[in-house]
Amino acid sequence: MIQKLLFCLAALAAVSASSADLPSQAPPKRPSVLFILVDDLGKHDISIEGSTFYQTPSIDALAEGGVRFTNGYANCQVCSPSRASIQTGQFTARHGVTDWIGAAAGDGVSLGQRLFSPQYARALPGEDITIAEAMKASGYRTFFAGKWHLGGEGSLPTNHGYEINVGGIDRGTPPGGYFSPYNNPLLDDGPAGESLPLRLANETSAFIRSHQDQPFFAMLSFYSVHGPIQSTKALWEKYREKASSNPPVECRFKVDRTMPVRQVQDHPVYAGMMETLDTAVANVLATLDECGLSRSTIVVFTGDNGGVSSGDGFSTSNLPLRGGKGRQWEGGIREPFYIRYPARVIAGGVSDVPVTGADLYPTILDLCGLSMLPDQHVDGVSLVPAMEGKAMKQRPLIWHYPHYGNQGGEPVSIIRKGQWKLIHYYEDDHNELYDLSSDLGETSDLAFQMPVLSQQLAGELRAWLENVGAGFPTHDPSFDPAAAEARAVRYQTTFKNALERSHAAMLDPGWKPNADWWGSLRSKD
Repeated sequence: MIQKLLFCLAALAAVSASSADLPSQAPPKRPSVLFILVDDLGKHDISIEGSTFYQTPSIDALAEGGVRFTNGYANCQVCSPSRASIQTGQFTARHGVTDWIGAAAGDGVSLGQRLFSPQYARALPGEDITIAEAMKASGYRTFFAGKWHLGGEGSLPTNHGYEINVGGIDRGTPPGGYFSPYNNPLLDDGPAGESLPLRLANETSAFIRSHQDQPFFAMLSFYSVHGPIQSTKALWEKYREKASSNPPVECRFKVDRTMPVRQVQDHPVYAGMMETLDTAVANVLATLDECGLSRSTIVVFTGDNGGVSSGDGFSTSNLPLRGGKGRQWEGGIREPFYIRYPARVIAGGVSDVPVTGADLYPTILDLCGLSMLPDQHVDGVSLVPAMEGKAMKQRPLIWHYPHYGNQGGEPVSIIRKGQWKLIHYYEDDHNELYDLSSDLGETSDLAFQMPVLSQQLAGELRAWLENVGAGFPTHDPSFDPAAAEARAVRYQTTFKNALERSHAAMLDPGWKPNADWWGSLRSKD
């Protein structure tokens, strides 16, 4: 808290000094920032990234209008930790939010697994200076809309630098689903059947219009495309017909170690959600055009973890990447990662530099001409050199997820250094080593063939984690191997077979999710 207080006093002094120096001259206009964050977005859910089933023309155009980072990562395979990293500029083990807030954890809290999950921070640390606080202290108006999931009362967006908060609460799932009434205490209901992502886009557009004459930092944090998987009947029908025109799919799921994982993009309801998301993004970008702000506004677009290929709806495939949300492989952490700023960056840039959400904090400060806060965004680096086509110093990227996920994820830590990615598993302390330059699908574990490199990377990973005081899982003496084996058999057989039947049924012309379509008569086609 002392660090935050000193920062605020210094920022106020700097702003006052600047005003005193230029009594008769308006300060130069700084760029505004629109940060678009999508929940549970898979790397290959976007057309420009390779999807041939989902349609995202507006997001594609955004990517083509700036720099596309092909090695963009979320900081965790689940949501809250990644979101905390974006706000703080730190890797998850440093800020302490290592699982989605609300997940069970702690010694003595048995999860029916081999290990107890360690405790984790249940809210965004108050002593950290968030990106919103840094922007606000520099004279920016700040706005947040959508999913927060970084704490409740006392740790809401308005407690961390955002002047306005529309819909950001402690929960990660939209309480009323994707159609009004929303059942959200911080979001007024709209007309019956109003679309949540379109409403959040409209709220963001209204903020931009009312603050177009001053620099702003607006974060549009969609609840989409997290479950519940809901769309309109019209969009379901559109994508049902599209999927039905493709060759029949005999098997949509493959069991990968712990759970079935979707292998095909043909979920017609999820496709409808993706189209609505794209429309919402288009609407906000059109507002920048309308206000004459497109050239002078930095637009960031990324996601908080990989697509949901298992658990939470089994709704998308991340192939050729392995796994998805909650998993330790690339499908769980790779993200679309775009930065557009026409006033400074030439359109159509592509960078293969490995980057994470923690880098966006210092990158935004740098692009806005603001002072860096190296003691805060200690794990993030400015990506401006990469955006300008310059070389960047290689550095290790680190992930720490010492928990079990409801998508089949296992307690692990990860280090990526150059082309090499090492995964350390806490259940039995073994390592996996992959060469991402030649094996993006992580099919060939090289740990046995390359023991020296494996031990070197594992040692570097452990040393970093211990240095920041990371929490580690511990043995659960109540673990029942027989029950775990029965669960594994069920996932391989009855559970997987039921998934195959239910997902195939979505393509039947007469399919309905329930008696009144989306679970509510208020939802309109």
